[in-house]
Amino acid sequence: MKRGTVAIVGRPNVGKSSVFNRLAGQKLAITDDVSGITRDRLYSKCEWLDQEFDLIDTGGIELSNVPFMEEIRAQATLAIDEADLIIFVVDGRVGVTKEDEDVMNILHRSTKPVVVAANKIDDLKFMDNIYEFYNLGVEEVFAISALHGIGFGDMLDYIVSVLPEKKLKRYENTIEFCLIGQPNVGKSSLTNAILGTERVIVSDIPGTTRDAIDTPFVRDGENYVVIDTAGIRKQGKIYENAEKYSVLRAMKAIERSSIVLVVLDGTKSVEEQDKRIAGLPIEQNKGVIIVVNKWDAVKKDEKSMKEYEEKIRAQFVFLNYAPIAFVSALKNERVHLLFEQIKQVYENYSRRVPTNILNDVILDATIANQAPIFNGDRLRIMYSTQASTCPPAFVLFVNDPNYMHFSYKRYLENKIREAFILDGTPIQFILRKREE
Repeated sequence: MKRGTVAIVGRPNVGKSSVFNRLAGQKLAITDDVSGITRDRLYSKCEWLDQEFDLIDTGGIELSNVPFMEEIRAQATLAIDEADLIIFVVDGRVGVTKEDEDVMNILHRSTKPVVVAANKIDDLKFMDNIYEFYNLGVEEVFAISALHGIGFGDMLDYIVSVLPEKKLKRYENTIEFCLIGQPNVGKSSLTNAILGTERVIVSDIPGTTRDAIDTPFVRDGENYVVIDTAGIRKQGKIYENAEKYSVLRAMKAIERSSIVLVVLDGTKSVEEQDKRIAGLPIEQNKGVIIVVNKWDAVKKDEKSMKEYEEKIRAQFVFLNYAPIAFVSALKNERVHLLFEQIKQVYENYSRRVPTNILNDVILDATIANQAPIFNGDRLRIMYSTQASTCPPAFVLFVNDPNYMHFSYKRYLENKIREAFILDGTPIQFILRKREE
């Protein structure tokens, strides 16, 4: 069951990141690192007692040139904005500090439930210290040790019991897609061009869009919903360097979408941040289209588009299956072609493959290129079937799942893509051992 969002707040050196890592390390994290993509850990999808929730580490926010207390207040404010429940981490050995009281005053102004996690209680002699923290005006204080994993079970039991159930907003018979990208790449302008109206405020100031906006519309008899992802909520020094926090909002929009448009600025080279952002829909197994915006402002000749596409392919090797579109939102050029790609990727994303044909394709692939030898044996695929769609997931019954080398898995994926036209959609393989 999908629950809400939990944010971790606290002053420096109380163990916020250790608490986050402990939660994410207990087989709770269900997001995988994508090869070729590096990013700071700011969030994780977590699961406890069959309850899933999003976890935010506010310690991952970089707030440079900000006074000590202002940084803590900024973290608390951002947590209040995004979270359904807040874990307030304190040092259980030190007791209540003036900074703890100041942060608690901020948290009390919201209606969000707060759990105090008294960290570093790894010795029974410190247990009596936790009672002091009830003076902060909270109902629940949990003695924990992030170092040793003490007390996390009880705390998580309580958290999932009070978190609200979250139902994803879904539209029937509708293609839902969102736009993600760095600030000022033209996401809002492109949304307006798609809709043919000034639905979203457009500005050259990064972070103008404040909230995710769902806009249903109809085009050529097809129902769509476009979700424009939010930028930074507020302006000011304490938020200037908090761009990474907007990743969470992008993740929420991606979660509600089937197709994700990764928007790039065609007048600039691909940056590392572009690659980090492009990795987000992969983690949630969404269909992807790479959109190069501001193409009207690029000095180009007949070779420019091909050369730029080659550069993208070299940078986004993990998205080699994603189609690339070149548009100008400002001049509404080639925007109409996006709908053909969105519709096609959605069809691929929802595609169901006949079992007999799937087995023929895999058989031909294995005959043409056998799996590499592993420990004196090699992978053999006895049978295959499609388990689900959105994205297409295929179950392979094999002699030993451990024999599947990543290169051979990629080879099979490419053969399936060629056979069934699956551009734009990820493919999942589920390996099951079957006795011969």
